[in-house]
Amino acid sequence: MTPRVLAMLGCLLFLLLWAEGQEKMRRPQAPEKKATRESKPWVAQGTGRKAKLVSRKPLPKAKPPMNSTAAPGVGKPPVSILSQVVARGQFQKVPESLALQAGDALELRCRGRAVRWRYPAHLQDDEEGRLRVKHYAKFSQLLVVNATAADTGEYSCWSLQCQDSPCQEGEDRTGKTFVFFADPQELFVPTEDYYEVVQLRTNRPTLLPCQVTSPLARVTLHREFPPEEVPVDGRDISYDVRRGFTIHRSRPSYAGSLFCMASLGGVRQISTKYMLVYINYPSSAPKPTVRASGTSARVGENFNVTCTVLGEPEVAVDFTWEYPGRKVGRPPYVRERTDLVRRGGQVRQEAESTLYVDEARDVDAGLYTCRAENLEGSASATTRVRVLPALWGGQPG
Repeated sequence: MTPRVLAMLGCLLFLLLWAEGQEKMRRPQAPEKKATRESKPWVAQGTGRKAKLVSRKPLPKAKPPMNSTAAPGVGKPPVSILSQVVARGQFQKVPESLALQAGDALELRCRGRAVRWRYPAHLQDDEEGRLRVKHYAKFSQLLVVNATAADTGEYSCWSLQCQDSPCQEGEDRTGKTFVFFADPQELFVPTEDYYEVVQLRTNRPTLLPCQVTSPLARVTLHREFPPEEVPVDGRDISYDVRRGFTIHRSRPSYAGSLFCMASLGGVRQISTKYMLVYINYPSSAPKPTVRASGTSARVGENFNVTCTVLGEPEVAVDFTWEYPGRKVGRPPYVRERTDLVRRGGQVRQEAESTLYVDEARDVDAGLYTCRAENLEGSASATTRVRVLPALWGGQPG
């Protein structure tokens, strides 16, 4: 191969290499892939030929849900304004109950203006000055010194709002606690009564207030005759260390003499004896109806007025009468009866009182009022009777 041909081949090879280099310089380079995926500012909307690029706006940040109906503070328990002074300048929030020893001092502080206190009643009449209450500008202080077992009970306070209006009780500014003053010689809070009569009523729970001076005491309920322990199941009868025993469902079998027995540290004591009297208490006051044997009677004739009460069985009803002849000393003649009747598929008690007027006179004309009363209340009903002249033109003397 001649030198001329070699020179031509070299020129062609140079031109090819130069053209390839220029092509690489014009070709765009792909960006490097990042580790995190970025959102594209443009997105395709539609398909095929109708697809177009639209701008993607960033999504707004989600806001926390708001309850427009909920008022601030709703659902929060009322703020207690009562605290216990444990040392000079040291305070602590009072729990539902405090356990102290007889002989200790109790110091409570209640925040607010125009503070009022409630405490065991006997402390108000204490002549030794063991109770001291002082009021300051922003709080009130209660102090009980040389406490005894009898001081066991609930202590509470509440403040009054007295800024721009007359003082009103602030229901959300209250505080209370139950304080035990333990005394090894007095397991029960002392009382002056050896026997206490308690009504065992059918319309409400019955409380036997045998309060103990220590929450650690074990308390049981007993019957005196025949001697036996009364079971406490939490349903018919329940026990609260701050109140005593509560009979929720009154029964005739619970009537009689009951007492509480407490034991602690080898000491056993009994409480006041409670004489329970079973009473079938009415659910409401009576509703009497009254009617006369006639709206009028002639002089010398006999007539009567009857008062009727329909109520619950075994509920006593007392009747009293107001009538015109009473003003002139006319003696009443009244007869009463009680029967069981069926009304609307139920057995009801029908109590009835009838006032008899013999040989009517002019003074017997007027209003006849019957008042019926039971343990729940009383009510009255009235009717009018006219006395007409006798047919023979005269009247008995």
